[in-house]
Amino acid sequence: MSNKKLSTDNLHPDTLAVRAGTLRSQFNEHSEAIFLTSSFCFENSAEAAEKFANAQTGFIYSRFTNPTVSMFQERLAALEGGEACVATASGMAAIMAIAMTHLQAGDHIVCSRSVFGATIQMFSTILNRFGIETTYVDLSNIDEWKKAIKSNTKLFYLETPSNPLTQIGDIAAISNLAKNSKVLFVVDNCFCTPVLQKPLTLGADVIIHSGTKYLDGQGRVLGGAVVGNNEFISKLFTFVRTAGPTLSAFNAWVLLKGLETLSLRVEKQSQNALLLAQFLEDHPKIERVFHPGLVSHPQHELAMKQQTSGGAIVSFVVKGGVEKAWMVIDNTNLCSITANLGDTRTTITHPATTTHGRLSTEAKKQAGIEDGLVRISVGLEHIEDLTKDLLTGLNLI
Repeated sequence: MSNKKLSTDNLHPDTLAVRAGTLRSQFNEHSEAIFLTSSFCFENSAEAAEKFANAQTGFIYSRFTNPTVSMFQERLAALEGGEACVATASGMAAIMAIAMTHLQAGDHIVCSRSVFGATIQMFSTILNRFGIETTYVDLSNIDEWKKAIKSNTKLFYLETPSNPLTQIGDIAAISNLAKNSKVLFVVDNCFCTPVLQKPLTLGADVIIHSGTKYLDGQGRVLGGAVVGNNEFISKLFTFVRTAGPTLSAFNAWVLLKGLETLSLRVEKQSQNALLLAQFLEDHPKIERVFHPGLVSHPQHELAMKQQTSGGAIVSFVVKGGVEKAWMVIDNTNLCSITANLGDTRTTITHPATTTHGRLSTEAKKQAGIEDGLVRISVGLEHIEDLTKDLLTGLNLI
């Protein structure tokens, strides 16, 4: 393996998305190589011993060190403005890695109610079995965050914008609370990506990603990542090395190439989403539309302060509950009926029976997941085609 690395000092994020982390082999390839190998060889026993003693400085075994994965990690860290990154097999694996690195029995988490359903399941049913308690609060109510802090609180966790209602958390304000209480502050930046939002610059300690979403952007592979400072990421690396929730080299390569077009995709998808949200807001069969770019969004001003646009997720409540919501969904032709998001192809789902289907009735109510709620992840299709597609079902109500 060559040590030839491209310099990326003082470059624009668009350039970093294409060039950061590139490590060329002795063949001097133009496009990054995929290193599909389980292990790496050493020149002699002394070199093997040295690398095993300093596992983060060389390539040993692809469960924890692989050149393709390393390139993806370095590129994402550069885009987020973090010191380092560890990639994982999925976004949920990234959350679990943080919990296993930072928490122990007797610790306490404060988490927004407005998070992905599987995140709530992990905190409430898995971590709870190991003596880790979670208190859920209103994402946008800073007083609830303050009141929820206990002497054993060790972690703040939130998504902003949230899934699926696009609620906004004040990252700077929550960061101040966390720092005053010596609590690790983790932000899921999946919806915005570093193209639209930089949580670390606003005070977050750690960022997590489901790379399955926008980082890939075409619905091809699973992946996750954690970005933060060198000290925390080094500890997290130790857990991933041992437990093995590892990103494969092939998936890392797909995500690495996805980052090259991230800005172009996310900015165009966000433009389409705002147009779609404005169209839906005027439709008589829809009660409410949720999108941070709308002036009617209760946290529009805050969203525009910490994001560069409203993002590409649009949710809305159809009059008539689940029956009418399913009617809208089932009569689409262009939209893919799937719970994934962040794809170049528009996706549509019914959160109450899919992404948040495992939550209790009370938990859904607290999270604002209504029976008539529909979530759309807006893709790159022409906006006129998307509006016509949704009108097919809306006109049947």
